[in-house]
Amino acid sequence: MTFAETMKQLESLGTAQARKTYARHGAGREVFGVSVANLYKLQKQIKQDHALARQLWESCNLDAQWLATMIADPAMMNSREADAWARNSRHHEHLLGGFLAALVSRSECADQKMRAWMKSKDEFTRASGYNLLGSRLKNGDTTLTDNDCKKYLETIEKEIHASPNRARYSMNSALIGIGVYRRDLTEAAIAAAKRIGKVEVDHGQTACQTPDAVPYIQKSLARKSAKRKS
Repeated sequence: MTFAETMKQLESLGTAQARKTYARHGAGREVFGVSVANLYKLQKQIKQDHALARQLWESCNLDAQWLATMIADPAMMNSREADAWARNSRHHEHLLGGFLAALVSRSECADQKMRAWMKSKDEFTRASGYNLLGSRLKNGDTTLTDNDCKKYLETIEKEIHASPNRARYSMNSALIGIGVYRRDLTEAAIAAAKRIGKVEVDHGQTACQTPDAVPYIQKSLARKSAKRKS
């Protein structure tokens, strides 16, 4: 599928209701309003095409960038490109953050980018770093050690309340990820969450909420346990 064909398909799949929803999450004018379900259908059709992904990303259209994160080849994602995509996604971080992190987490520069972005003073770059940590935890990345995660817990506890708005949300999510996916650190994550207390995040004109880490971790582990028994 060519770039022109893909953009035409995306435009045909857009809806006014989705555009309104994405607008509340910070999307600008360059958006068709394609549902995530339809984006996944296009992903299955296109499969993997990094050249097309690059064209879609450079369009600066939200739906096109969203699809780009789904069809890009992580093996071709280098450090420079990861930085460029992270900078370019800042206005759509609330919508694209997790998808971009999922892509970069499977690249060779995952650890390098995570460590660098987590230290950034920029709100969205810092958020991207913690989104990347969350994705690596979910993926079961064995190069990410429990000792590393323990240090990240300490950093989150120390810095979360003083961090920028979107970074706070991503740091809270990363803490939850450590508690859920690193069972040897579950108690440490819960203890840290209790000391941190409520994490305040401004979600703008949306119905989104910041999860309370302790019950979220406990419920997630209970669901995983129930699935194993069934």
